[in-house]
Amino acid sequence: MRDTESREAEFAEFMVGRWPWLVRLAYALTGDWGDAEDLAQTAFTKALVSWPRLRRADDPDAYLRRILLNANHSRFRKRRVPETGAAPEEQAVTVSDGTAELDQRSVLVAALMELPPRQRAVVALRYWDGLTETQTAAILGCSAGTVRSQASRALAKLRMSPHLHDGSTSR
Repeated sequence: MRDTESREAEFAEFMVGRWPWLVRLAYALTGDWGDAEDLAQTAFTKALVSWPRLRRADDPDAYLRRILLNANHSRFRKRRVPETGAAPEEQAVTVSDGTAELDQRSVLVAALMELPPRQRAVVALRYWDGLTETQTAAILGCSAGTVRSQASRALAKLRMSPHLHDGSTSR
């Protein structure tokens, strides 16, 4: 009984320490805070089931990233029911709070959502989460060359994205 309580406390500490980081990574993959929190919660649920193996892993964060990426990939396999919103005249007007950081982040996420899932995962892991090519390749189960080519293609698409142009440059 005491051993179970000890494991539960250890997992709770692990989860609390990594929750903000995992939600930010999930947000880079989904572009929506609600979906990001759902995805992080799913990843932690799966991590809890595998906790004995996870805590013995050399890099539990890499294991958790892999769970998150697999859960995100599974989201696209499921048949999704489109959400219907209110008619345009009934929708609330969104007012910007004026902070440049939030505006830049939302513009960046909009551009990321235009990328294919694999390229988005590479960008999120390499540039959002700061992993090396080798670490990213290990998590995605591909070669470092594939990571380089996917990152190159993704960055080229992002450079051409209308979301990231303010009209001051012409291409």
